[in-house]
Amino acid sequence: MGYFTPTMYKKNVREIPYHILKKMGIKCLIFDLDNTLATIDEECSDELVTWIHQLKKDFLVLIITNNTKKRVASYKKKLNVPIYSFALKPSIKTVSKISKEYSLKKDELCIIGDQLMTDIFLGKRFSIMTILVDPIAKKDLKITSFNRFVERIILKRYKRLQYLERGKYYE
Repeated sequence: MGYFTPTMYKKNVREIPYHILKKMGIKCLIFDLDNTLATIDEECSDELVTWIHQLKKDFLVLIITNNTKKRVASYKKKLNVPIYSFALKPSIKTVSKISKEYSLKKDELCIIGDQLMTDIFLGKRFSIMTILVDPIAKKDLKITSFNRFVERIILKRYKRLQYLERGKYYE
């Protein structure tokens, strides 16, 4: 298919069939933060803490973001998960580091995010499972607006080719 076609596409992170990922041998879930787990200006909620705690029973849970250490500080403290800030996605450097640091094979990793241009492209470049979710909110960081512009062009082409269409979810 394409560099921007995810392995799986779901409405949000709660809709992902984690039991299937576990059966597939996925050991590590790498989440994007902004507009995947929380809105861009939201602090870490107790609901998110509880949900991540449940996932940690079956998976190593990590967060990788292009945002700053200041933005992720409350998440790091409350979620008690490793967070890699300023990751420069779609660079594979941070995911490669994670793979080595935790002795994980590529088929044990899964990246989950809301952007084709960063999260999905990164996963495809590193040859790991990718899951696209719809953004939680319409409001994005200013820097993301260019990515969304390019994403709309890609999605228009993918829809025509029947690769991917927003709102048509699949596993």
